[in-house]
Amino acid sequence: MSQEELLVLIRKKDEKAFTHLYDMYSKSLFSVINVLVKNREEAEDVLQEVFVKIWKSIDMYSESKGRFYTWMLNIARNTSIDKLRSKNFNNTQKNLSSDNFVNLLDDSSKLTNRIDAIGIQEFVKKLKPKCIEIIDLLFFKGYTQLEASEELAMPLGTIKTQNRNCINDLRNYLKI
Repeated sequence: MSQEELLVLIRKKDEKAFTHLYDMYSKSLFSVINVLVKNREEAEDVLQEVFVKIWKSIDMYSESKGRFYTWMLNIARNTSIDKLRSKNFNNTQKNLSSDNFVNLLDDSSKLTNRIDAIGIQEFVKKLKPKCIEIIDLLFFKGYTQLEASEELAMPLGTIKTQNRNCINDLRNYLKI
């Protein structure tokens, strides 16, 4: 079946054509999504969402604007980026599984020793309490600046300025 024939059948909402489309493109689209999302289960969900979007918006595709594969690739890329930016995805990435948490507890003394070995802990302790709080949220807990501003009930601009000042203080302590 040629691509033109496939497009005609998909526009007619032919389910066999959709299956054929999925068989033809799912592996390549999944690999692109997986590279962006970096989580197999999430990538599978995004792939499903991509094919639903392709199915529903097939009438938006125009051969005169570009190749069909490029159009699908853009949908996959944009959907992946939307997933990465979603609050739910970010929250799941912040939460450790119970297995990781147990391992983290087991390894906490090793981690503390590693931090002590390079002396970072002493430098961080020299910072102002607000700096310690901001650095902890932004760099160790993976919060965005917006999320940190919400968590600390501070304006976003203040968080950005405080973060910059705290990093400069840390640089001064480290003499970098």
